[in-house]
This record gives sequence, structure tokens and C-alpha cells, in this order.
Amino acid sequence: MTKPFRGTYTVMITPFTEGGELDLPALRDFVDWQIAQGIHGLIPLGSTGEFLSLSDDEHVAVAETVIRQAAGRVPVLVGTGAEDTREVVRLSRRAESLGADGVMIIPPFYSTPTDDELFHHYKTVGDAIGLPIMVYNNPATANVDLKPALVARLAEIPNCLYIKESTLEVTRVRDIIRLCGDRMTVFGGILGFESFVEGAEGWVAVASNLAPGPLAKLFSLVADEQKLLEARALYLRYLPLIEFVGGQYYVAGTKALLRHMGRPVGAPRPPRLPLPADRDRLAQEIVTALGL
Repeated sequence: MTKPFRGTYTVMITPFTEGGELDLPALRDFVDWQIAQGIHGLIPLGSTGEFLSLSDDEHVAVAETVIRQAAGRVPVLVGTGAEDTREVVRLSRRAESLGADGVMIIPPFYSTPTDDELFHHYKTVGDAIGLPIMVYNNPATANVDLKPALVARLAEIPNCLYIKESTLEVTRVRDIIRLCGDRMTVFGGILGFESFVEGAEGWVAVASNLAPGPLAKLFSLVADEQKLLEARALYLRYLPLIEFVGGQYYVAGTKALLRHMGRPVGAPRPPRLPLPADRDRLAQEIVTALGL
């Protein structure tokens, strides 16, 4: 892939069998369905993909399956986050060898690194690979916040070219663009529509696991066609779905919704549990209401 990453990218679930094993046939089918529906890019092994609940061999199998099945039709960025910088280098080099188009890297999520340590972390990885890096800012899970001034510093690393900005402060998009210019392309994390309006060039979305076509169209309406009122109406229609897969139930909720859509992908792995009955009923109602 030589084109810049742009559009709505699905941070993918990882399908399991009823017995809890990796379901690669279901993963291949899911990739084909996402692409056929018009998604702009795919990101396996993110938080929604339960990357911390997979073995090293399963990491390889998931990345390799998605990359091979996508076959260059859309970009594939592989999540390679870990607590140890050396491990991130290893995972990122492996993703590159498997044919990934880029990597998405959350900061070390336990050690609460300083700004200098974060810069050293990303520069070490950047120096070790030739792929574009999407920095992933999610203070709720990483315990550190990559504020715009630090992002501008990370943008000095030649292949730190993208950021997934997952706070509820939409002004972060504005400020990163203002400070970094074309050295850092912003993708929204939690906020899609709002981020597009502020100038983001993409969205790493959980909800597009379920509605890839409409949420890809949402980006195009704002970024390419400047049809803000039509985009806002589409956004508000799908907002119940977007909100449902936010918060603590983002994995279990996504998998429950897919099951109600006739696309069973198994239950999440513990410590995550399937949805409580009341939320599962709500999942069915959302599928019915949106015709998913």
C-alpha cells in the first residue's frame, strides 16, 4: 500500500468457536464481508480483537489470515502493542514480514511512562521497521495521555504518521492538526462524526464491525462530499449502535450483536463474559431497529 490511510477502519473482533478456539474460517468470511460492504481498512489485534487474550501463535494466525484474505483490497494495520519496547519491536517486525501495511501501537499500559520514555519507545520501534505507525492514544486503558504537544514531538519520528485519538475531547483533533500539520494524520477513536468535522482523515471504529457500509459512508459524506446535514442524520440513526459498543461491554456487545445478525463469532474469552440477559435483549432490539 502506497496510498495514505484514510476513511473508516474496523478494529476487528477475533472470532472463536463455541469451544473457545480461534475460528479462522469465520475470520476469513468476516474479512470478505467487511470489504464487500465498503469498509476502507481493517485493524486486527486491537483491544476489540482481545489481543491480550491470545497466544503468540494465535497472534500470528490472526494477522496472517487477515492480511492474506484482504489481499491488498484494503489496508491492514496490525495491533502490536505490548508493555516491553523490545516486544513491540518483535511484534512489529513480524507484522511487517507478514505483509501488514502498517502497525497500530498503544503505549505501554502498566508502567505509566514519562513523555521522554514514550518518545524513546516509539522512536525505537520506528527505527526498527519500515512501516507507518499509528500511535494509539487511549488514556482509559493505557494510563497515560498523549496530549497534543507530545503528539507533535512524536510526529518528528519519520514513520509515526498517524494517530488514533480516543478521548472524548474532540478539540484534540483540532489541536493535533494545528501543531503537526501534515506530519500527523488524525483518526478518531471514540468520536467519528465529530472528528471528521474537525478535520480527521479517518475513524478507527468498533461499530463498523456491525455496520461497515453506513459508517464508511459517514466518512465519505463529511470528508469527500461536504454533506454535513445528511451525514449528521446518518450518524444519529446509528448512534444507538455506536453507544452500545462503547464502555466495558465493547467486546461482548459486538459479539452479541453479530450473533443476532446471524454471524456467530463465539463468546469473548475470560475475564470478559457474554452479555447479561437484559443487555442481550437490547442488542436484539438494535439489530431489528437498524435492519442489521
